[in-house]
This record gives sequence, structure tokens and C-alpha cells, in this order.
Amino acid sequence: MRTFFPSESCKETHLNALNPQSWLQVERGKLSKVSSHSPSSLESLIKVPDPPILPFFKPVDYVEVLAEIHKELESCPPHERPNLYLLQFQVFKGLGDIKLMRRSLRLAWLKSITVHERLVFGAWLKYEKRGEEHISDLLSSCGKCSKEFGLIDIGSELPSEVNPSFTDGAMINQKNNLSGTVSFKIGDEKITCDRQKMATLSPPFRSMLNGCFLESISEEIDLSKNDISPMGMKMISEFSSTGILPDLPTDLLLEIMVFSSKFCCESLKDSCDRKLAKFVSSRNDAVELMECALEENCPVLAASCLQVFLQELPDSLSDERVVDLLTSVNSLQRSIMVGSASFSLYCLLSQVAMDLDPGSQKSALFLEQLVDSTENSRQKMVAYHMLGCVKLLKKEYDEAKRVFEVALSEGHVYSVIGLTRIGQIKGEKLESFKKLSSVISNYTPLGWMHQERSLYCENNEKRWEDLEKATELDPTLTYPYMYRAASLMKKQNVQDSLAEINKILGFKLAVECLELRFCFYLVLEDYQSAICDVQAILTISPDYRMFEGRVPATQFQTLVREHVPNWTTADYWLQLYDRWSAVDDIGSLSVIYQMLESETAKGVLYFRQSLLLLRLNCPEAAMRSLQLARQHASSEHERLVYEGWILYDTGHCDEGLKKAEESISLNRSFEAFFLKAYALADSSQDPTCSATVVALLQDALKCPSDRLRKGQALNNLGSVYVDSGKLDLAADCYINALKIRHTRAHQGLARVHYLKNDKPAAYEEMTKLIEKARNNASAYEKRSEYCEREQTKIDLEMVTRLDPLRVYPYRYRAAVLMDNHKEKEAIAELSKAIAFKADLHLLHLRAAFHEHIGDVLSAMRDCRAALSFDPNHQEMLELRSRVNSQEP
Repeated sequence: MRTFFPSESCKETHLNALNPQSWLQVERGKLSKVSSHSPSSLESLIKVPDPPILPFFKPVDYVEVLAEIHKELESCPPHERPNLYLLQFQVFKGLGDIKLMRRSLRLAWLKSITVHERLVFGAWLKYEKRGEEHISDLLSSCGKCSKEFGLIDIGSELPSEVNPSFTDGAMINQKNNLSGTVSFKIGDEKITCDRQKMATLSPPFRSMLNGCFLESISEEIDLSKNDISPMGMKMISEFSSTGILPDLPTDLLLEIMVFSSKFCCESLKDSCDRKLAKFVSSRNDAVELMECALEENCPVLAASCLQVFLQELPDSLSDERVVDLLTSVNSLQRSIMVGSASFSLYCLLSQVAMDLDPGSQKSALFLEQLVDSTENSRQKMVAYHMLGCVKLLKKEYDEAKRVFEVALSEGHVYSVIGLTRIGQIKGEKLESFKKLSSVISNYTPLGWMHQERSLYCENNEKRWEDLEKATELDPTLTYPYMYRAASLMKKQNVQDSLAEINKILGFKLAVECLELRFCFYLVLEDYQSAICDVQAILTISPDYRMFEGRVPATQFQTLVREHVPNWTTADYWLQLYDRWSAVDDIGSLSVIYQMLESETAKGVLYFRQSLLLLRLNCPEAAMRSLQLARQHASSEHERLVYEGWILYDTGHCDEGLKKAEESISLNRSFEAFFLKAYALADSSQDPTCSATVVALLQDALKCPSDRLRKGQALNNLGSVYVDSGKLDLAADCYINALKIRHTRAHQGLARVHYLKNDKPAAYEEMTKLIEKARNNASAYEKRSEYCEREQTKIDLEMVTRLDPLRVYPYRYRAAVLMDNHKEKEAIAELSKAIAFKADLHLLHLRAAFHEHIGDVLSAMRDCRAALSFDPNHQEMLELRSRVNSQEP
């Protein structure tokens, strides 16, 4: 699923339906300039859809909610913890933090008490890690097993709840002088059984054979009308004597199962349940047996069938039989199938269904089951809001309104967006505006509130004010930048328009913003820049579809390609050096994309692509590129290097080192030595290992490589020398790196100057980096360390303008305010950032400030919320302990 909730217009449309020839001719030079475009034609091309309604749990104060969850986790009984970790997962999902989401899921799995919970959370983790099978294979090749979420033997894990045998049923009515056997007639056959052993099977048999019924004095009883075959009755008789069912065909077990239910033979039924569960080895088996399991109340069989469905996610939800089974159950059947884990199960199934198609009927059906499974107010907020989003997509406006109202009444203020959108659709724009104004008045204003209200403003000036306020409160929201940029472009204010969209692309690589800028460049006939953006989009998301999902981006890339000159191999490398040196990561991505279309040595290009994507904070795309590098490696030793990086980037540092050593044993290459040095420097706690890292980097520099990578190696070598106090050697490394245009080496050289007590030289070095680098927020931040206080303040203000997600400037300004005894202003500075940036360090500092002014409750809230990010953070644990001793 894309990072935002798709609009309802995301349907397949042929490119011709957009009539692109009107603005993009196949022959070059036929597109008229922006000044000759009519407002209506610009309107059709430069269109900014309304911001999406995110189907996530988004509390107004996520800090408060995380703190509450952490507090409950500290004192709740063990069986409540998995659901609390699931709720924590939902909060982190609303915050968009994938790493923390997975950690919460893993904790839910580790803390699971029941087999059903482990089944659900294990399957969920496996689903989240889909596509990472290659990592398991690589770990196996290193002798490390990673099969954490395999099949569970449900029968051995789910205890039997069968009552003890009815031993008192063996009392015989001696006055009847009956024999110890009884014959059951089935058709023309008679099956002789031990009367007293049959009587122990269940209360009905005890009453039948030893009670006051006619059968108790009969030596032959006709069971022909009870749907049991002679063979089935023989197996029941054998079970009454031995307590064991032999291995039998499925049909016969099902027959005995139905009979045992009819006559309340609990131990016999439990044995059938467990025997049948062993027959579930495929989806077809599970589909065929699940219905029986639910009808006959067979928890082992039902859970075994469910396990097959969950292990095959998402494919199993493309099977309508599976969807019908899982969406038609009632509360009792849910209990049979998944015990007390209904809410977690339908959270998972709802997420998978929405990932496949958020506007589908199956998404709605799973969410209705989720709503039925809710047990408390917080669960209701999640379930009803998600259901409202799906109902809105399905254009079921009255039902969507109803469920959004329930979510809102339970306290999920963000659900007001659903109500205001429905009001707009029904022509109640003023009412929607009033709803948002009321929310802004009654709660701490957040960026999304002003962004949403802007949609209902009567005039453009008011709308602009709300969007400016939205950006002030939450600069990560993409819609305000896109709207302002599009508005400026329609007014033919080209430079301001590009500057506006570039603001957000400078710190957040949002593909929808790249798409809008691509459209701007088309209007401006800047085809070189246009193709750069569309190729960056395709690198990040190869299947991306533009114009609200209607047209594949690949088609636009093909069309625009006709308008740019073809480069030679030498041209490509020159362009790549220029962009890499200018720290123009998007431009570098575009060049590599084009090189991959023509170059044969693709492995190294995919590897470089992965480095850029990591720098641009696109970890999933970076891992995909690393896998492609591995697939296209030209030799065994090259492949081993890429495998080492895959392992290193997924947290398996020791295994990555082994791959590097294997590669070196085959061929002494730059990349193998570089990987080994990098991994060793990161993993070793021994300070003496720096000499080994230096030797490895020196070995790398002796091997053939291009200047881009040698610059990086020299930069890393300089850093090791600095850490070892060898400043002159470090300076030589950085200077040599700069000679081959490794621009980032200015930062290392500045550090050397600073450590040599030459602060002005350090400042000057960072100024050079600022002048050269395209993306230079980090350069301003680093330069601020080498300034006097006033210049530091100016530089850090620039950092916040360029990249509001950087945490250090807020902490610095807050610390300065605190030093000046402006406690409220200091806390406000941190709170401003915390509202849109979930960060442990910001919370830690705010907690310390609250403690300092004696606000113990606020300090404890921040401590608990911060520990939700990292439960083992030592400084936070110490602060929490200190604050805890002060709590009233």
C-alpha cells in the first residue's frame, strides 16, 4: 500500500484517456511555454488531490497514550500484555515508525500467553517480513537458523479441556442380571461392545446403558438412524476400551466426530479433533475442515486450519472460500477458532485486506469482525475509524458517518476528518468548517487540524493562512507545500513555486511531491529535470502510478525520454561524479537509473543505488537494490560482498563480516576490504581494533576502484585517525578525498581544525561544504558547532528551515532558554517538535526540564513515553527512577 490512503479515483485508465499529446508531444520542441498555457489547461495538469484520511490510530496526544500504555504494562497481569503491545503498535503505525512498529509486534509475540496469540503475532511478523526470505537463506549459509515463525504443533500446545471419565457410570443394575456386553445394531450389522466401558464415554451413554431407560435392560440397541457406520461404531468401541483412536481416514474421523458431538463424548471428540488437525497440510484441507471445526466446536482443528490461512498471507485472502469462512463467523465461532485473540486476529486480517485493496468488500467485512471483537474504548477507536475509512471509499456515506461518529465519541478526535469530508460531499461545507474550528478550539491545535480546515475555507486567503499554520505546527505534512506550489505555478510564479516544493523535498522524499514537481518541469519544458524526477520515483517505487494511480510512471518516463539527449558511457560517469560531488542524491539516482538501462556491469550500479537510497531514508528500496546487486554480481567474490552488506544492514554484523572474509579469500577487492573495515568498526567494542580497521582501509585503497568509492574510504580512514588522535594523518586523508571531489570530506577536515583549536578554519571548511552541497542542512548543523552563539543560532534556524526533522536545533535552543531561566519557553520549544517528531532525545530533555521545575507528573509521563521507544535506555531509566521517588 502506498504511504497514503488512495483516493477513490485510483482505477485503471489508459494513458490516452489523459490526452497527454496536448502537453507532451513525441517530437521535441512542440510544447508551448508556461506563459501560453491557459489556466484551465494548467488546472488539469497541475492538480493536487485533497490530503488522504489515514486509516490509522492517531491520538491528539500520542505521548500521553504511550505513557498510559507503558504504565499499564508495568503493572498489568501477563495475559493483558500482548493486547497492550498491539495498541502500542497501532500508535507507532500512526506515527509512521516501521522499526518501532515491528518491535512492538515482536514484544506482543514474545509476551503471548496463549497458543492463539503466538499464532497470530507470529504470522503477523512473518507478513511484515515478507520478501525477506533471502535473509533467512543467507543466515542459513552462515550456519545461523532464523526460522522463528514456523508452524506450531497446535495439538501439543493446546491443552485438553475434557472432563474426567464418568467412572461412577460403571455401576450395574445387578437385579436385571444383564451381561457385561451390549450390541449396537447398525443396518444389518451388530457391533458388540463392553457395556460399562461404553457407559464411561459420556453422560448420555451412562444414562442409556445404566439408567432408567428401556435401553438399560436391552442387550441390543438400534443406532441405525444416528449417522454412524458399522466401522465407525467399531472404532468407538475400541476407543472405549483403550482410550486411543487408531490412524483413520478423514471421512471416518469426521463421522465419529459428529457422533461424539451428538452423544456428548468429550474425550472421543477431543481425540477426533486432534487427529483431524494432523490432516491439515494445505489451504484446501483447511477450507474443507474449518467449517466442520466451527460447527462441531473443535478448537485444535479450527486453530490448525487458521494457521494455514495465516501462514499463506497475503495469498490466502485472494481465495474467496477463505474470506467467506473468516468473515462469516459469530462470536462463539471466533472463540473456537482463536480463543481470546479475536481482536489481534482481525487487526491482522484487516491490515492485509486493506493492503490488497482498501476499498474492497472484504476489507469492510474483516473490519466489521474487528468491530465485533473490540473489548475497550481504545480498541473501538482503532476499529471504527478504520471501518469508516473503508466505508467512505466504498461511497457508503451514511454508514461511514455512523462509524466515524462512534470513533469520535470514543475519543478518536482524528475521525472528525471523516465526518467533515462526508459533510463536504453532501454540500455542508460550512458545517465542516465549524466542526474543525470547534476541534481546534477544544484541543491543542495540530497541523492536520488546520490542514483539514483549509479545505472548507470560503476564500483563498483564509485557506492559505490555515495551510501556513499547518506547516508551522507540522512541517512534515506534504499537502500544504503541494497546494502552495501548485497555486503559485498557476499564477505563473515559477521560481517561488519550485522553491516551495523543493522545501519539503529537501528533507522528505515523498513520491507525490516528486510527481508534482515532474509536472511543473513538463510545463516549463525542462525535460532533463522532469526525467530526473520520474526516474527517481521509479527507483524508489518501480510500480508507482501517477495521476491518482491511473497511469504507470514508466509510460511517462518513456515519453519524456524522447526529449532528452542520449549520453555516452563517459557522459554518464561525468554526470554521476558531478551530482555525487554536489551531494545531489536525487540527480545521482536518475543518472544510475539511466546507466542501468545500458551498462552491462549492473551489480556495482545497483549497489551505488542502494547507498543513495539509504542516504535518502528509503531503507526498503535500498534493500531491494542490494538484492538486485546480488543477483547481477559478475563474480562470486562480488556476490559475497553484497550478501555481506545485506546481512550488515539487517543487523547481522558478525555474519556480514564472515561474508567479507570469504570474499577476500577469493579475491582481494576494494569492496570486500571496505565492508570488513566498516563492519568491524561498528561491531567491535575493543578500542585497539582501530589499528585493524586502518589496515583494512589501507588495503582497500590499494585495490582498483573508482574515485567515488575511494573518496568514501579516505573519508572513513580519516574518521578512524581522528578517533585515535592522529590528526595530521586524518587531515591528509580528508585533503586527498577532496582532491577526488569527495565533498563530504570538508566536514572531517573541519573537525580536525577544531580539534587543533583553529575554530575559524573549521567554520571556513564547513562554509565550503555549504556552498558545494545541494542538500546542506547537516552542514549548517555541523558548522553551528564552530560559531559564536549568535551565528550558532542563525545556523540552527537555517537547519530547521531546511530540515525540520533534525532534532539537535530544538534541543540546543531549548537548552539556551533553560540557561536563561525561561523554563516555559524551553519546554514549549521541545513540545513544538515533539508534536510532529516522535523522538526519545526530545522527550528525555523535556522530562528533565519538567523534573527541574517540579512538575513530577509531566516528567513521569515523558519518561514512560520515552521508554516506549527504548525500554533499555539507561539514562531514561535513571531519570525515571529519580522522578518516581518524587511522585506523590
